[in-house]
Amino acid sequence: MSAALAIALSALAMTLIVGGRYLLSSGGFALATRLRHPGLYRGLETQMRREIGWSLASAAIYGIPAGIVAWGWQAHDWTRIYTDVHAFPLWYLPVSLFAYLLLHDTWFYWTHRWMHQPRLFRIAHAVHHQSRPPTAWAAMSFHPWEAITGAIVIPALVFIVPIHVAVLGLVLAIMTLMGVGNHMGWEMFPRALVHGPAGRWLITATHHEQHHAAYRGNYGLYFRFWDKACGTDIGLGSFGGTAAAAGRSDRATAARSGARPDG
Repeated sequence: MSAALAIALSALAMTLIVGGRYLLSSGGFALATRLRHPGLYRGLETQMRREIGWSLASAAIYGIPAGIVAWGWQAHDWTRIYTDVHAFPLWYLPVSLFAYLLLHDTWFYWTHRWMHQPRLFRIAHAVHHQSRPPTAWAAMSFHPWEAITGAIVIPALVFIVPIHVAVLGLVLAIMTLMGVGNHMGWEMFPRALVHGPAGRWLITATHHEQHHAAYRGNYGLYFRFWDKACGTDIGLGSFGGTAAAAGRSDRATAARSGARPDG
């Protein structure tokens, strides 16, 4: 089998895996939403179909670099992914997990903030913000240009930072959990965590809801570190309450201009 065919098959396989993971995770959270908050997504059927369409297109974009990495790892051992748990000290396992999350969060914060510049917002990021309010299906609802920025970061890191294959799987699981959970329109974590000391530094749905309400600030994915350091942390939102009401005029302005309210 030629290398080109092997890469193409690997990319196809990873596309199917990413797409299947999206359907299972978002579908699971959508079902949980129906059971926990009946009627929350009522009237959003057209929006959810659009979210699924964009997300499956994003899955294909994510699958290409993932497929190249998988082929390079298995066929040529190009990456820093390792399978022997003793190849590095055991303390490195949690360190590598945190390193990947921190580096991914850094990349996400700055590219996400960049996408909120008016021209880039109109070209690409407006697709994601068409979800008003976002649902569990919106986690990967990206314009292809935005999907590319998200698709390359983890595949790039595995060539630089050593990581055990199981820890890499955990990174991807956390990425999926937070991506879907932050958009489903209700908070799955207990109030004690969200409003306690941990919540001052961790991003949950309540924090990201404020981003979708105001179209500005709260640009991180996992941690509030960059938002706090850069003065873009606008606090916690609420679901269907005062924060949503306060954001209606901002969303209307953004819809008319094609950009975020603060330009």
